[in-house]
Amino acid sequence: MMSDLNYLPAVAMAALVRNKKVSPVELVNAHLQRIERLNPRLNAFVQIDAEGALAQARLAEAAVTREQSLGPLHGVPVSVKSSVAVQGLRWEAGTRLRTGVVAKEDAVLVSRLRQAGAVILGTTNTPELLMAWETDNLLYGRTNNPWDFSRTPGGSSGGEAAAIAAGCSAGGVGSDGGGSIRIPAHFSGICGLKPTPGRVPATGHFPESVGPFALLGVVGPMARTVGDLKVLFEVMQGRDAGDTSAAPVPVRWSPPDALKKVRIGYFEDDGHTPVTEDTRAAIRKAVELLRGAGFTVDPFLPKRLDEAQRRWWQFFGIAGGMMLGPATKGHEDQLSPILNQFSAWVDSEPRHTADSLLDAWIARDILRVEMFEQMRDYPVLLCPVASVPAFRHGERSWNIDGKSVNYLDAWSYCEWFNLLSMPGVVVPVAKSQDGLPIGVQIVARSWEEEVALQVAELLEKERGEWQRPPID
Repeated sequence: MMSDLNYLPAVAMAALVRNKKVSPVELVNAHLQRIERLNPRLNAFVQIDAEGALAQARLAEAAVTREQSLGPLHGVPVSVKSSVAVQGLRWEAGTRLRTGVVAKEDAVLVSRLRQAGAVILGTTNTPELLMAWETDNLLYGRTNNPWDFSRTPGGSSGGEAAAIAAGCSAGGVGSDGGGSIRIPAHFSGICGLKPTPGRVPATGHFPESVGPFALLGVVGPMARTVGDLKVLFEVMQGRDAGDTSAAPVPVRWSPPDALKKVRIGYFEDDGHTPVTEDTRAAIRKAVELLRGAGFTVDPFLPKRLDEAQRRWWQFFGIAGGMMLGPATKGHEDQLSPILNQFSAWVDSEPRHTADSLLDAWIARDILRVEMFEQMRDYPVLLCPVASVPAFRHGERSWNIDGKSVNYLDAWSYCEWFNLLSMPGVVVPVAKSQDGLPIGVQIVARSWEEEVALQVAELLEKERGEWQRPPID
C-alpha cells in the first residue's frame, strides 16, 4: 500500500485529500518513510525537512477538517532542486564555495507551490553550479539512477528526477539551461517541461538568471505524468518582476478539435549527431501513437541545427564560463572534477570580445526568426531528447553506428531549444535493450507551452500506464 500511495499521480493524491480518503499527514509520512529507505542508495536529497514537512501536513489536514478552500496541490509532497531557494533550507547549488548557505526566503515559484497547498519535503542534489549532465559533487557525492545504480539520473536536475522516479516525491522543480530538466526526465523515465524564459519565474535561482543565463536558462516542473506537469505549470507560471525575461502571458488551453489540427514534424536524428537504434525506435513509436490519436505527423528536419548548437555553446559555455569564472578562479582545489573539466573546455576557447558577443547575439536572433518561419507548417516538433539513454557514471563518449559521439554533442537535441527559447516537454515512451527508459521531446514555439503539454498528454494517453523503475 505504501509504494502504491507513493506512485499515485499528484493530482490523484490531491483528490484523495480533498475527498478525505487520505490525510496529508499520511501522504507525507509515506514519502518520508520511502526517502529514509531509498535515499541512502539513491542520494537524491541533500536536505530532508521532515519536521517542517509534517508541520505543513498537519496544517493542511486542519484545513481539510475545517472545510476551507483548498488549492490544486493541497497536501501533495513535492521536492525542489537545491539551486532554487526554499526558506530555511540549504541553497548551495552543489558547490563547496557556497557551503552552508541557507535561503532566507522562498523563491517566487516555491511560494506559489505553497499557496497551492503543496508540502515541501526537502531539496535535491545537483552537479556543482549545475554545469554537467550528470549529478555528482564534492559536497554531497553522486546521485544514482533508480533504474540502474551504475548509471546517472542525468543533470543538472538529477536528484530531482531520481526522487520523483523512485516515488520519494510526487513532483517538483528543476532548472534547464542546456537540457537540465529534459535529460534527467529522459534518463529517469519521468516527464519534464522546459518552458520559455520568463514563463515561470526564475527569481530565487542560483546562479542568477541574468546575462546569457536569462536567454537560455529556465525553471520548470518535473513529475511522473503530463497531467501533473500541467497542474504544476499552472501553479508556477506567471509574470514576476524579478525575472528579466518575464511577460504577461495568460494560460491558454486549446479545445481538443483545434489541437488535433496542429501538424507535427518529426525527425529521428539531425544528420550530424547519431542516436541509438533504441532511440530511433522510440521516435517511430511516438509517431504511430500520435497518428493514432488523430494528428498529422510528417518527416521534417529544420535547417541549421548544427549552427544553433554552436551558438548555444557561445552563450552557455563561453559567456557562462566568463560569468562564473571570477567566483571559481583560484579555488580549483575545491571544485569537483566535473566542473574543472567543464572549465577546461571553456578555457580552451577564446574569451568573448564585445564584437564576438554581439555577433553571437545577432546570429542567435536570426536563427530564431528562421526557425519560426520553418515551423509555419509544423508548429510542433517531435525529436529525440539525447543520443543515448542513461549512461554509466563517468562515461564521456559513446560509439553509435561506428561514429564517436562526445559528451557535449550528445545533448545537442536539447541545447538548440535553449538557444531558441522554445518550450519542450519530455515523455517516456519506450525502453532500451538494457531496460532503460527512453523519452521523446515535444517542442513548440515560444510561449506555447500549453500546446506542447497537450500534445504530450495525448501521446502519454496512447502510450498507456507509466512504468515504475525496478527499485523495489
